[in-house]
Amino acid sequence: MATEKMEFQTEVRDMLNLMINSLYSNKEIFLRELVSNAADALDKRRFLSLSDSSLLPTGTQLRIDIDVNKDQKKLTITDNGIGMNKEDLINCLGTIARSGTKNFIKNLKDSDKSSVDLIGQFGVGFYSIFMVAKKVEVLTLKAGETQGYLWTSEGTGEFEISECPRNEVGTKITLYLKDDEDSEDFTSEWRIKDIVKKYSGFVNYGIFFHPEPTKNDKGELEVKDEERLNDKTALWRQSEKDVKEEEYKEFYNVIGHDGGEPACWSHSHAEGSLEFWSLVYIPSKAPYNIWQNDALHGLKLYVKKTFIMDDCKDLLPPWLRFVRGVVESEDLPLNVSREILQSNKIVTNIRKHVIKKVLDALQNMADKEADKYTAWWKELGMVLKEGFYMNWEHLDELKKLLRFESTNTADGALVSLDEYVKRMPEGQKEIYYLIGDKNAVKSNPMLEAFKAKGYEVLLMSDGIDEFMMSSLTEFGDKKFHDISRGDVDFEKTEDEKKAEEANKGIFKGLCENLQKVLDEDIKEVRVSSRLKDSPCCLVTSDDAMSAQMERMMKAMGQANVPKSKRILEINPTHPICEMLKAKAEAKEDLGDWPKALYGQALLAEGSPLPNPAEYVAAITKLLTAAAK
Repeated sequence: MATEKMEFQTEVRDMLNLMINSLYSNKEIFLRELVSNAADALDKRRFLSLSDSSLLPTGTQLRIDIDVNKDQKKLTITDNGIGMNKEDLINCLGTIARSGTKNFIKNLKDSDKSSVDLIGQFGVGFYSIFMVAKKVEVLTLKAGETQGYLWTSEGTGEFEISECPRNEVGTKITLYLKDDEDSEDFTSEWRIKDIVKKYSGFVNYGIFFHPEPTKNDKGELEVKDEERLNDKTALWRQSEKDVKEEEYKEFYNVIGHDGGEPACWSHSHAEGSLEFWSLVYIPSKAPYNIWQNDALHGLKLYVKKTFIMDDCKDLLPPWLRFVRGVVESEDLPLNVSREILQSNKIVTNIRKHVIKKVLDALQNMADKEADKYTAWWKELGMVLKEGFYMNWEHLDELKKLLRFESTNTADGALVSLDEYVKRMPEGQKEIYYLIGDKNAVKSNPMLEAFKAKGYEVLLMSDGIDEFMMSSLTEFGDKKFHDISRGDVDFEKTEDEKKAEEANKGIFKGLCENLQKVLDEDIKEVRVSSRLKDSPCCLVTSDDAMSAQMERMMKAMGQANVPKSKRILEINPTHPICEMLKAKAEAKEDLGDWPKALYGQALLAEGSPLPNPAEYVAAITKLLTAAAK
């Protein structure tokens, strides 16, 4: 047959123009596409041989071979798959969206679709070769036929097809690489190996690289042995019962590059209307870049064991960015570059499944290995807390995973919300908590009354806790109560109630006097029912920004944060307050005592002094007067 010259379909010419102008983010993708298409061809031949054994003679090793010729700038990919005839070449390589693979699947009966494992869009991804090649030859022989064909194109508006002798079933694609300065050296042995291992390391069929012959000391050419490039096992595809613990740990280091051991993992295979595999790991230690905005996170995405992307963020929310692992689905829709995942229902369903598996794994660790979970929480619990203001769907699961220090925990120990509620004494109606500076929150004067009552208070010092508690309003039927805000509804005896009312009148003059002196900083001065040993404390009104939030926003560079006036509560039983009451009743000047009390209250809660020098001067005067 004479050579036939044909024009590409209009859409193909447009596609070629896009490819040549780097539709793909990096040009190395072309090799992934060719290997994937080769694997598809091998799958087709294997599948069709089930009904026609002559298509695959006994002993045939289905494989993919890669050869390079540096001098000629030539790269060759060969497979012994199903091959193509003239009609296939025209339909698959001359017309877009009529991939051989796509038509092959379409023509299968529904009952047969599960028997074949294909991902190719042969006829789309194939065109990526023209990003790197100035000319391409496709030599092929279809299984069951005797006539081979040669397809040739330079990536312009046309291609040629001619009859060509070929003895071996399958397809041989030869790329004549561009020789411009900007082109990468895709004949480099290490480059080819790197690309194949990166993208196709888990492909079912052997991928063999044939190094170029080299001259020895005698000037003789020596042929090197072929090298198999894909020797890794797709662990996520195996049944969980068939995988040993050590294998899981080894694979974690393959994909996580951690060097340590995972805290736990989850391995699952979902079947039904949507089929996919997942293997996700939860690290024991926080990744070094966990707080970097540009840090890679997400899961590795595979389709038919072919690597698609390293950090598929669509499959994980930011508050699970510490998770490492793999997801594979052959139902995922990909664009022509296979790089951009299209947001749709399939992705959403996989995401929900993965999140549930991660949360279940954490809960299982918390239930069965409490000490291990406590150690993990101290490493990564703060990241998990982000889930409270980033989502509403998983709040119930997240609540069970929370751990806190409290007024009842020993050094290093943490308490869950469930444990807290179970040991609440009779009469306690709410879950009490206090947010503050890590070094000061444990000794905050506000805790005194709660300790006296035997009420446990959760102690929070992470910067994110303020945001978290805006969403965390209840646990079961118990409401949360910030003890630094407003009044605390203690159950009181009649004598206690009478004493409080009496103190409000007795100390009214002192409260008014202090308010007058501290009016710029203080919203109100009132008698406290929460203090036992300290002379005073600062309380945030229900409608004001907390001191912790104010400090955090300033630390984040918010220079114009409005100052929130706080409530100064004084202890009517403290000797200092008794002394000041007497001074106020005698119409004496309180001197430096108001500034000293306000400064002490600030320091006790971990807040900075607005004027340290002024505070030191006031304390010095008071100490000097006491020394005389």
